[in-house]
Amino acid sequence: MPLKLRTKRPDPVLKQIAAVLKKYETAHPHANIEVYRQNNVSVRIRVIDPSYAKKGWAEREEELWKLLLDLPDEVVADISMILMLTPEEAKESFASKEFDDPIPSPV
Repeated sequence: MPLKLRTKRPDPVLKQIAAVLKKYETAHPHANIEVYRQNNVSVRIRVIDPSYAKKGWAEREEELWKLLLDLPDEVVADISMILMLTPEEAKESFASKEFDDPIPSPV
């Protein structure tokens, strides 16, 4: 499933994050990856990947963070949430529900 940016006009930070996540998407073609800007200082990322069923939390994070850490520090600083879930976990996750229907940010 293709990477989804939930905006019509991504800013430079979102574009840089999306470029790195494209590498993850290539290696994990069954992953569903979504990115959006919650507010001017907060970017949220959700990766729903069936392959996580065989992996613990640390192992899930390791591969993705190897890519994200190639980004400039000021871009990484804007990332406020990363959800890494199996499809089954996503159905039950409160954070995933918040990702689908975010509470408006006061910032």
